[in-house]
Amino acid sequence: MGRFPNIRMRRLRRSAEIRALVEEHRLTVTDLICPLFIHAGKENRQKIEAMPNVYRHSLTDLLRVCENISELGIRAVALFPAIDNSHKGNNGKEAYNPDGLVPCAIRQIKQRFPKLLIISDVALDPYTSHGQDGLIDDDGYVLNDATVAVLQRQALCHAQAGAEIVAPSDMMDGRIGAIRSTLEDNGFAETIIVSYAVKYASSFYNPFREAVQSKTLLKGDKKSYQMSPANRNEALREAQLDIAEGADVLLVKPAGLYLDIIAGLRRSCPLPLFAYQVSGEYVMLKMASKYLAERDCVLESLLAIKRAGAEAIFSYYALDVARWLTE
Repeated sequence: MGRFPNIRMRRLRRSAEIRALVEEHRLTVTDLICPLFIHAGKENRQKIEAMPNVYRHSLTDLLRVCENISELGIRAVALFPAIDNSHKGNNGKEAYNPDGLVPCAIRQIKQRFPKLLIISDVALDPYTSHGQDGLIDDDGYVLNDATVAVLQRQALCHAQAGAEIVAPSDMMDGRIGAIRSTLEDNGFAETIIVSYAVKYASSFYNPFREAVQSKTLLKGDKKSYQMSPANRNEALREAQLDIAEGADVLLVKPAGLYLDIIAGLRRSCPLPLFAYQVSGEYVMLKMASKYLAERDCVLESLLAIKRAGAEAIFSYYALDVARWLTE
């Protein structure tokens, strides 16, 4: 009787030590970006009903959280503000107020934790009275070029406050080139632009909109500027345009349901690639934890995003994952 089989795939699965030695992809703490919601109130933290165990932090509480983040080895945070309605308007001018919530938060974090990277969101939806990511005309249509002019001022404001990275998430045409020119012209040539180059008009953003308090204000949808979930080739074109305009990093949002997009861009894109495990994905995993092993499922979901080709991942599980990985 001949030897059978000669090739035994299970040899490399025999023990934990062997499996670790031949792993093709690995999730580490330095792959994580921690999104943080902030508010200007006196209350240390505010509960977000749509996102269990996620909070809006006051500036004081924000520093406590950043200390924990730094101790766990996470290298970057992304800031998202919940702006009081009294500061919202049709022109979104609070977005570039140097004494506004985000610039104040950036300065405080950099003073206390100079090595913690800050990614500032560049978009107008937290600042507009209508909840759209830009300025609108009388018919409610988002005006592209007028919006870009405000985004340029917002990005510069955040860079001046100390953010090393600005992340335009609005999906306006031409905004990467315009922001790059503004940063260069004002002495911020080293500021990194992480472009939400491929942001889909997803139904999985609703918990986020509650977190930044824009959900109840939103009139209509965002399909006139965010991408259709049906399109793949369009993602490549968006990425190519943002590369040409001077983006340093590209981002895909959402992540888990768009692994084919991440993988496709990884094959064709020479830039670092980030992905955003969005609020709806977080909530699904959190709710499923009643029936599934939460830790294992979360780690598997993030490893899948890494395997698809992302270098770093925005995740509301970042703190939990950092603890799990260091256990």
